Amino acid sequence: MEVSVLNIKGQDTGKKVVLNDAVYGITPNDHAIYLDVRLIQANKRQGTAKSKERSEVSGSTRKLGRQKGGGGARRGDINSPVLVGGGRVFGPKPRDYGFKLNKKVKALARRSALSYKAQDSAILVVEDFSFEAPKTKEFIEVLNNLKVADKKTLFVLPGADKCVFLSARNLKKSRITMAQSLNTLEVLDADVMVVLESAVEKIDAILN
Repeated sequence: MEVSVLNIKGQDTGKKVVLNDAVYGITPNDHAIYLDVRLIQANKRQGTAKSKERSEVSGSTRKLGRQKGGGGARRGDINSPVLVGGGRVFGPKPRDYGFKLNKKVKALARRSALSYKAQDSAILVVEDFSFEAPKTKEFIEVLNNLKVADKKTLFVLPGADKCVFLSARNLKKSRITMAQSLNTLEVLDADVMVVLESAVEKIDAILN
């Protein structure tokens, strides 16, 4: 699949980039996408919820009443879960919500997400660029030139670029990531992917 390379002014440079069919042209696997997105979201969970059990509640351990003849349940001490202020039965404990997912499944999920974007013609390839200093105004100008200012965009860089990252940080609809950090959820969440020319090769090297 050939895609024209644009410059930051939105003009066609006359160059073409071939998007590898093994990465951008596969039959998407929806189940792999589901598993990878579920893993990404699970890893974002803090898992710090905690409630006190019977042994952790502050209170006397003296037995409140006799075993028999009281006309009620054998509830033991004041920390009993059946009493107000007592411990909680089977409450949440700190835990890790993550789970194991094979590398091949993760790669398949990313290839599937990229293939969906390619099918929708939602991938733009732009010449490598940077800014001399962080300037949100200049970044907005790039968005306007590419005619994606009103869409959720994901810019994929070949490597870390502090000036570009800081320029886009305050824009709600724009996200910046690197080729090696590209994940399935980010790809699916974006309306348009703007991939820098040298980042195309890095994505191929990682996922092919």
